[in-house]
Amino acid sequence: MGDRHVWTAAPAVAERARSVLAAAWSCAVTAEGGREELLGAHTVTADGRVLLHVPDDSALLTAAVCAPRGEPSAVLEFADVAPVPVRRRIRTRLWMAGWFVVGEGQLEFQASRVVLRDASGAVVVGLDEFADAVPDPLATAEAALLTHLADAHPDAVERLTRLVEPENLHGAVRVQPLAVDRHGLTLRIERARGDGDVRLPFHAPADDVSQLTERMHVLLTQASSAARPRALQRQRADGDG
Repeated sequence: MGDRHVWTAAPAVAERARSVLAAAWSCAVTAEGGREELLGAHTVTADGRVLLHVPDDSALLTAAVCAPRGEPSAVLEFADVAPVPVRRRIRTRLWMAGWFVVGEGQLEFQASRVVLRDASGAVVVGLDEFADAVPDPLATAEAALLTHLADAHPDAVERLTRLVEPENLHGAVRVQPLAVDRHGLTLRIERARGDGDVRLPFHAPADDVSQLTERMHVLLTQASSAARPRALQRQRADGDG
């Protein structure tokens, strides 16, 4: 069963790509020297360039020194993993193809192609758009925000289901917060068979955590006044019978 998505006021693709990059702690690097999984080894410049800090004996450093200058010779992969445990936990993958320039104590990655892939497919991100975009202001705080919502306020998550179209909740066994950005909150609706996502847009963008708190209060107020009952309560009642 397909879900009716309301993707209004959603981040642009380049902004989403930069948000994945801003929040990522790890990355996988594939080069002629092999594949390495790096933790906490990269930083990102204001225009989206990735700087890798690797030891002197790293195979990546050797590959970068030996690679033909200016020719694509490496791929960086960043996985955007949902902070709250859900099915299909990897929300998005970001791939950057290009080459390394050797600097003092670091490798600077020069991207020639950027690709963002989510459940709807892969999109090539323009290099100029990628460089000019800025990450979502909530990107680095998202993990803490969502885990707090799921762990400390499950009643609020359930209340928010009143804002979801009933057909999207048919057969639902669990609803969890999947993502949040300055434009809205996305819920993952899990069913006995399959799952889907529904987006609840904010009435105005949230540029920081305090504004996000106000936007969430507005959504919860709307949910409290919604006429439709909570689908998960109905399911529990049906199951008890």
